[in-house]
Amino acid sequence: MSQLVAKAKTLVNKMIVAARPQLDEFWKYAKVELSPPLPADFQKLKQTAEAAKNASKKDMKGQLKKSGLSQVTVGQAWLNMLVTVEVITWFYMGEVIGRRQLVGYKV
Repeated sequence: MSQLVAKAKTLVNKMIVAARPQLDEFWKYAKVELSPPLPADFQKLKQTAEAAKNASKKDMKGQLKKSGLSQVTVGQAWLNMLVTVEVITWFYMGEVIGRRQLVGYKV
């Protein structure tokens, strides 16, 4: 029994030594990426959001004047509808392939 405990201890020690580089790298990134935001981060976020809002307003005003909904031709609307139907069809086909049967999931 004591031999088994000794082997288990050496195995655990080997696992710790083998895992140390990965754990050190994980902790290095975790300290940076998983830390809570600082007040300065909120100021940067606010400035970025305001800049994006102003840019999108400027772009939207130009877009509405250039090509509003009334400027879409029947051919473009038909093409948009066909693309939408195709995307939805591929989604449903992916569901069927994922289920591996035509109707329902095996419960």
